[in-house]
Amino acid sequence: MEILSLPGQSAKGKVWLVGAGPGDVELLTLKAWRILKSADAVLYDALVSQDILDLIPKDAEKIAVGKRAGKHSAAQDDINQLLVTKAYTRKNVVRLKGGDPFIFGRGGEELQTLVDAGVEFEVVPGITAASGTAAYTGIPLTHRDYAQGVTFITGHCQLESRPMDWQGYANPNNTLVVYMGILNAGVIRAGLINAGRSPQTPVAIVSKATTQSQQRFIGQLDSLEQLAADPKLQMPALMIIGEVVGLSETLNWFQPKAEGSQSLEALNAPKVAVKI
Repeated sequence: MEILSLPGQSAKGKVWLVGAGPGDVELLTLKAWRILKSADAVLYDALVSQDILDLIPKDAEKIAVGKRAGKHSAAQDDINQLLVTKAYTRKNVVRLKGGDPFIFGRGGEELQTLVDAGVEFEVVPGITAASGTAAYTGIPLTHRDYAQGVTFITGHCQLESRPMDWQGYANPNNTLVVYMGILNAGVIRAGLINAGRSPQTPVAIVSKATTQSQQRFIGQLDSLEQLAADPKLQMPALMIIGEVVGLSETLNWFQPKAEGSQSLEALNAPKVAVKI
């Protein structure tokens, strides 16, 4: 799609590509909060929590452009065009993305569009879902005794058209984090086991991480498909595969209000309001 700009005119505004973090409003960076409070228009994804959306000024234009598996509210080309158009009519345009915009967030693609259109921009990184989820479930992604490396992959949609490096992902000394992999849990399980990863490798699926609705589903690699099919599982959800998952039982500290975690007794904790 060719991006349209206004001939003979330059963009009057600036686009801020902002990472909203994994969900907990208190994990939003101070810079992200400051930029959001001065926004004239905000294009936000479905993964951004309501607590963070509530920080947007009441008089700012709010545009939902979120994507969920099979339920895309806006095509990527349309989002790119919107960013350029709003930059010509607004001063501070915020592109608000869950997690970090440069990790499976298509942030780079959107910035390339802005460069081509001559639009000024700035990037505000956020805590990515992998590190936020791991921290709030007591799963260190790396550990001297269990995992000397960590790999982030996406398991969404294109597993057949883009061959996966299952041999590399099956390294028992690494932790594997899978974004957007729930619908392909069976393919992921088979790919890893066929490449040599032990069927008894600990796995965790974490739903709505860092929020008061967080739930953990703990099991083994050979049961990954069953865990992903649990009717209690809500999106968004992230998979963590590796020996470090076994540390969750002793290192887990977060006490969400939600019931239904599959390996620990449900705990309750008061929600802390953000005051900045």
